[in-house]
Amino acid sequence: MIGRDLQPLSYEDRLAALLEAKVALWDVVASATRTGSLDATIREAEHNPLADLAASLPRLRAVGFNGGTAARIGAALLAETSLQLIALPSSSPAYAAMPLGEKERRWAELREFLR
Repeated sequence: MIGRDLQPLSYEDRLAALLEAKVALWDVVASATRTGSLDATIREAEHNPLADLAASLPRLRAVGFNGGTAARIGAALLAETSLQLIALPSSSPAYAAMPLGEKERRWAELREFLR
């Protein structure tokens, strides 16, 4: 998406590369209880104040959500904004219902907002 392979980079270098490309990462869920790694088991979720974050970023045009749960929660939190809200397939390797090539094509839709 940003024209650079992030996979071989350390976590810190990945974050630096994303920052350089003007891409931000933030979880829609600040805290929760969850058994295992499936979003379906999230309970007692407290959401991050996405609308406040968006209001503090006047040049922000779009928000992409990594997976269906994030999209559902994020869309509700940002419903009153004029941002383009983009539901994306989960990037998790555990989400195997969609081939990697299709995931990459869908995530590439964000490129138009990086200009």
